[in-house]
Amino acid sequence: MKIIIVNGPNLNLLGEREPEIYGSDTLDEINDWIKNHDICQNLDLEFFQSNSEGAIIDFLHSKRKEVNHLVINPGALTHYSYALRDAIAGTNMKAVEIHLSDIHNRENFRKISVIKSVCLAQVVGEGKQGYITAIKHILETK
Repeated sequence: MKIIIVNGPNLNLLGEREPEIYGSDTLDEINDWIKNHDICQNLDLEFFQSNSEGAIIDFLHSKRKEVNHLVINPGALTHYSYALRDAIAGTNMKAVEIHLSDIHNRENFRKISVIKSVCLAQVVGEGKQGYITAIKHILETK
């Protein structure tokens, strides 16, 4: 099974950006941790990160005929990107939205997700473990 793991704007700064909220691991360290996790040993994982909404949408479009499963941490795009929401819906991928922090217990604008309605589930506040929770959810609903 192939799963793409997409990380949005500013997630390339993990490890340096607000570690008290997002943790001290870099995105590369998190990606390596995911790849080496027991549950992922028989999975074909592909990782992608961009600070550009258009690049993320183009990536999803390019994968729509070869990949059926998506774990996405859209970062700030969560709160306003109807274009990303429509791209996820248009690919027909089984998607799970993930956030390292608990967006429901942060600033008011972070509590809104325009992505959630096109995803199987939303995982928040579990730090890097949230990626594994998202993958487990995909495996349980395949």
